Amino acid sequence: MDNRVPPRATGPGPRRRDRHGRGMRGPIAPPQVPLAASRAEAFADLVQDSVDRLERRWPQLADIDFLVLEVPRLDQPGQPWSDEAVPLGGTIAPRDGRRARVVVYRRPVEIRTKGRDERAALVHEIVVEQVAELLGLTPETVDPRYGED
Repeated sequence: MDNRVPPRATGPGPRRRDRHGRGMRGPIAPPQVPLAASRAEAFADLVQDSVDRLERRWPQLADIDFLVLEVPRLDQPGQPWSDEAVPLGGTIAPRDGRRARVVVYRRPVEIRTKGRDERAALVHEIVVEQVAELLGLTPETVDPRYGED
């Protein structure tokens, strides 16, 4: 009878347990629970909720791409550095066969808000302002509740 232990197969992934069988065993929360969502995913959900809210009234928003970026790029070629406030969002006009885009910058918005409700309100304001700019309307026309707390 052979008492040798077969060598352990080493895979390309990280070790999940230490030599005593202890260590991380799996995710803390199942994927369907809000706790499992990253901050970036939760922020993207806030933007999508705002867009869904506006699309009911403005079906042409289906032709606009909504993006979430970490931070704005302030060192674009041909533009000098300015002391203006960091933008929270922006628009990119349609060109060369590309659709119009609305961009919301996650990190500046997170820094300016304390909780999820405050963040959701600010995200909605940004989305409304950027959509109004693209459509050539006032924010109050895009969302009659704009500016209300």
